[in-house]
Amino acid sequence: MLIDEILARLPPIRRVNREWIAKAEARQLSLTKPPGSLGRLEEVANRVAAIQETLTPAADSAEIIVFAGDHGVTAEGVAPYPSAVTAQMVANFLAGGAAVNALAAVAGAGVTVVDIGVASGAPPAPGVRGRRVARGTRNMVREPAMTPDEVAGAVAVGIEEGLCAAARVDMIGLGEMGIGNSTAASAITAALTGLPPAAVTGRGTGADDAMVQRKVAVIEQALRERRPDPRDGLDILAKVGGLEIAGLVGVALAGAATRRIVVTDGFIATAAAAIAVRLCPAAGDHLFAAHRSIEPGHAALLELIGQEPLLDLRMRLGEGTGAALAFGLIRAAVAAFTRMATFASAGVSDRPA
Repeated sequence: MLIDEILARLPPIRRVNREWIAKAEARQLSLTKPPGSLGRLEEVANRVAAIQETLTPAADSAEIIVFAGDHGVTAEGVAPYPSAVTAQMVANFLAGGAAVNALAAVAGAGVTVVDIGVASGAPPAPGVRGRRVARGTRNMVREPAMTPDEVAGAVAVGIEEGLCAAARVDMIGLGEMGIGNSTAASAITAALTGLPPAAVTGRGTGADDAMVQRKVAVIEQALRERRPDPRDGLDILAKVGGLEIAGLVGVALAGAATRRIVVTDGFIATAAAAIAVRLCPAAGDHLFAAHRSIEPGHAALLELIGQEPLLDLRMRLGEGTGAALAFGLIRAAVAAFTRMATFASAGVSDRPA
């Protein structure tokens, strides 16, 4: 499926209108505070106002969409946990026992779990959105991770889930679960940026030094064998990506098309966001980077999508945990922008012109 066919499923994705940024900046100057004194909170609020094209923006409701999928490359010994953990963690999400559940509860955000590619032979558990495109990817070292049809199907699922979420909430967080997906994200990062795999590959779920070296060698071999086209995000996904990553690409595009606040999480979710930006550069204007992961490839992806992270807490869990934390900061920025009095309304003297 060509990118034009994918984008045809959506309203047009437009760049943020700079005139709305200017209007928001003008309002900031009228509020009862020294200019720029709220720092990056002002930048966040200004962009939210521009995304929604209003000086009364909203960031009240939020939802994290967690896509789950397995990876055939785990057969190469690149992860310390077995693939069975993916399905087990899906059950943990449903039971409310995962970190993302705890942090989303604090943020007042919902958590939707989508089985887009769990390798289990059992049907998706009750409570899970059962959208399985395939039972995991293939081993990228031996063959392409997905067929073009599987990539298109996974992105389409993400678009549908993203559009559903956009009808419910102001902010959409990107979350994922999949043993082996840090290997896929590292391969995607190397393919997108041209950086060597050794520079963008980290410990993931806790690999030791020997396993990290193994991951690097596996990614180098996969890139040599598959030769993904760095200009074509769909080709990269098919050759070295993951079903859950492809699903998140669709969510990011759907969020941008519906002018929602799209909040990336860590390394894997940002790899999906970077693919979305490679497919449609205008989508980048709608993204907010929740945090800076300690995974070495994350900084390169943040630069690629043109976003400075809101937080830096040395996290590397994924699941959408960073998005849950960032929701509160974005709400705070919007609240200051919309609820603070102006100099005129408060009867406070402004600085002389």
